[in-house]
Amino acid sequence: MDNMVFLSPNTGEPFTTSDVIAEATGNSYRSIQRIIEKQSERLERFGQVRFEITSVKYSRGTNKKKVYHLNEQQATLLMTFLKNTDIVADFKTELVRQFYAMRFELYKVQAAKAERKPVRVSMTDAIKALPDSPHKAMKYGQFTNLAYLLALGKTAKQLRKERGADKTTTASDYMTAEELTLVSEVENKIAVLIGVGMSYQEIKKHLMPHSV
Repeated sequence: MDNMVFLSPNTGEPFTTSDVIAEATGNSYRSIQRIIEKQSERLERFGQVRFEITSVKYSRGTNKKKVYHLNEQQATLLMTFLKNTDIVADFKTELVRQFYAMRFELYKVQAAKAERKPVRVSMTDAIKALPDSPHKAMKYGQFTNLAYLLALGKTAKQLRKERGADKTTTASDYMTAEELTLVSEVENKIAVLIGVGMSYQEIKKHLMPHSV
């Protein structure tokens, strides 16, 4: 299993899931679920034990199940309730490595957001300075989507759908540090081109030569 630790949205903290733990340690998800529920009071000393409801397909139809999200401390504690087999020990080792890597990714995300903020302000200020029109308010989303499309090949709507995010959430909260940096670079170019008087279509054509 490659990905054991997640950061989604990037405004939260890294977590693993009860499904990951079950699969990686050779346990059924029901046995892991029972341990989490039995030890919930202890686990919640390290934060709220969050979960999501997912659909599971069986031969006779579809059912629902809880998938728990555990932060690093909760996952570490949960490991103490499992038999320390070689499989479990190997999983603990990899889990520690991935939590460390994801904490570093979170640091990079925060840095990328801080660097993007003035660029984002520059782009929105350039839009504000445009002549008033009935469609001016739409230009913020229009230029943002253009930046996402040029940098990542997807619109905000497509990014949210791909990453399982609610349609009301901010798409950039589901980006990696590298993606945020790429978007910021494009937004900077867009801000400059708006400032020199280019229209949306002119900017799109300039930055996306093969657009029609």
